[in-house]
Amino acid sequence: MLGLSKAKIRVNRLWSISKTVFPETPVIIYPNYNHYKHFQNSTINLSSRSMEKIKNRLAQERSPYLLQHAENPVQWYPWGDEAFEKARLEKKLIFLSVGYSTCHWCHVMEHESFENQDVAAVMNEHYINIKVDREERPDVDQLYMTFVQAACGQGGWPMSVFLTPDLKPIGGGTYYPPNDAYGRPGFKTILLHMANKWKNDSNSMLENGTKLMKILKQTTAFDIQLGTELSNIMKPNPKTWITCYSQIERIYDDEWGGFGMPPKFPQPTILDFLFHVSYKMSKSSEGKKSLEMALTTLQKMTMGGIHDHIGQGFARYSTDEKWHVPHFEKMLYDQAQLAVSYTTAFQITKHEQYSDVVHDILQYVSRDLSHEQGGFYSAEDADSLPTADSTKKREGAFFTWTQEEIKTLLDKPLDSKSNFKLSDLFCWHFSVLPNGNVRPDSDPHGELLDQNVLIEFRSKESTAKKFEITVENVEKELKIAKNILYEARKNRPRPHLDNKIITSWNGLMITAYARAASAFNVEEYKQRAIKAAEFLEMHAWDSNINLLLRSCYVNDDGNIANIEKPIPGFLNDYAFLIRGLLDLYECTLQSKWLKWADELQAQQDELFWDKEKFGYYSSSDKDPSIILRFKSDHDGAEPAGNSISALNLLKLSMLTEKSEYRSKIDPLFLTFAGRLSNSPSALPALVSALTLHFDSMTSVYVTGDLDNPDLETLLSAIRQRYMPNLVLAHADKNSLSELAKGLAIAENGKVAAYVCKNNTCNLPVHSTEELIALLDGTVEKPISVVA
Repeated sequence: MLGLSKAKIRVNRLWSISKTVFPETPVIIYPNYNHYKHFQNSTINLSSRSMEKIKNRLAQERSPYLLQHAENPVQWYPWGDEAFEKARLEKKLIFLSVGYSTCHWCHVMEHESFENQDVAAVMNEHYINIKVDREERPDVDQLYMTFVQAACGQGGWPMSVFLTPDLKPIGGGTYYPPNDAYGRPGFKTILLHMANKWKNDSNSMLENGTKLMKILKQTTAFDIQLGTELSNIMKPNPKTWITCYSQIERIYDDEWGGFGMPPKFPQPTILDFLFHVSYKMSKSSEGKKSLEMALTTLQKMTMGGIHDHIGQGFARYSTDEKWHVPHFEKMLYDQAQLAVSYTTAFQITKHEQYSDVVHDILQYVSRDLSHEQGGFYSAEDADSLPTADSTKKREGAFFTWTQEEIKTLLDKPLDSKSNFKLSDLFCWHFSVLPNGNVRPDSDPHGELLDQNVLIEFRSKESTAKKFEITVENVEKELKIAKNILYEARKNRPRPHLDNKIITSWNGLMITAYARAASAFNVEEYKQRAIKAAEFLEMHAWDSNINLLLRSCYVNDDGNIANIEKPIPGFLNDYAFLIRGLLDLYECTLQSKWLKWADELQAQQDELFWDKEKFGYYSSSDKDPSIILRFKSDHDGAEPAGNSISALNLLKLSMLTEKSEYRSKIDPLFLTFAGRLSNSPSALPALVSALTLHFDSMTSVYVTGDLDNPDLETLLSAIRQRYMPNLVLAHADKNSLSELAKGLAIAENGKVAAYVCKNNTCNLPVHSTEELIALLDGTVEKPISVVA
């Protein structure tokens, strides 16, 4: 790994060279949106969109984001050979715009610039313009976002990058305002300046592009090589979790939960790591504090406006420290990961406040983000029309309320003896105010004036005391009120739905349903997970060539379709789906899910494993347009593919006994040894996997007919417990491991459970009491089998 000082020097060199491309006015525009007062009018005006507009090439695509730009006057191309060849033939720069369909500032830049005829004319004359959906092409997004972040220290969407015809970046940023203001250049100015620079000095720009790519490649390289003596390689420390814990504790908000300064993101990978530490060190101060941090964060999020108290689910992030005012878009990957975190919280505490949220999230996903055939949609937008007659979309319009609306809708007495109305109780409990409850600093663009974002900062007990009723009656009345508001909200124009079905995010959702099904013994959840897996098997997996697809799409008639040249899956698609299938296997014990996970892992190793420097690349080497491949080393909004792959390899090496899986575990951790040593809090999921590796995992093999009630009793005892170090498997004659086959033969159809660790198994147990005692370590049975 690179030393921090060395990496910093290279980033500074990257910035220095990029400045020579555009010396008079900075090509990197920081996305500090509050500096632009004209944003007060940045809501999306639909009345300016003519139905007579000529469609560009994006009209032939299926991505909802690309289709949103199909009527722009900009001559957009999708990412592909046609655009690249045209840029080379005409010797033009490429302007690359990357975003996603539920991105608020992507909408703003489209309205201000890409729908502007004058700006479009400049773009069409001087550039080959390419539009990319970052959710379709995470490889393109990662490549150029790495450049933007290295050059200016931050990134975001929309991402705007200037490329040479051979796809090397020479400048870029995020959102560009349309006009020059406050000493900063507008988008049109930047376009003209870059075009003039290219016309008069293209050779130096090409040279700079080559230099930039060289530095970027060096900065992101890993130094471990095949044949290097292991003694000369920095090895991961078994106590890495302690450093990770310490770094996380330092940024924890003791008052409101969460980590770091606003904007606050849920960060489920941190929560899951903390739960792991609380299990590993349950009696220590670190273990107790870890549990406190995770549970407090989940509680505060549940109370906040980031939680949709009327329609369920969670928004992307909070703009303030209290989780009050969110950015209202809802992403599938957030729902999936948070459902798992709340499930874990319930398994540890057995408190219904956490199980209620799991059911809340899964209700939302099943209702609003599900295709009838089983796939899960990607996201819902933050922006929508306030009313059917409106011409301007507004962020949060679908989710917020005026006090007058609530008073009108809930204008009914609590009961015949009360002087209070239902609206009084609801407004008190959810802090609804006459002039709205959003602070001005949380609403810099004035889109939430007089609006209320529902927050449950008051307890039901305090509300019961104020209104002199029981807590049970408070719960009943609030449920009635929520149902009334939900029905009223259904009459509002809904936010845009991105109905793209992404394989990796569907894998995360399979995990969520499978784990909830196991923890709560809910058959509906198990069947939903199975349905999603069967959907992906049918629409995203080509078994003839062992190829997984990145995404599939929904036609206007509701049927599933794909694009002419389907996009092959990336590392995260394989890793997250494998994880989902392993969780589904533990939930159902149906061997077909384990076998498919095994097939996928073999293909993942073939496509992404670096045989020379170890670890998994995020993309394969099959696409020549990706001029630099990366190994993701950050657990962000989604966990890193390498983090989940480490967990998958640990499980698969036990369930299949395949040496090729076991042999990759240590090299994978070695690849990220530097990162794990210096900044482990950037990879909490990988730290969890590393800790499991050092501690050794426990496997429980059960035998007997899956329909046998006695077996179900044993399984319930296992599934209702939180044990991050446990792998559950059914031993039968068709098992993938020889150990499991042997155990099945030994029991000859009888119901039993074997607890195994460090290649040894205890004698079988047949009662839940014996099994729990073994799992808790309060009793040991004599060792009977050497695995």
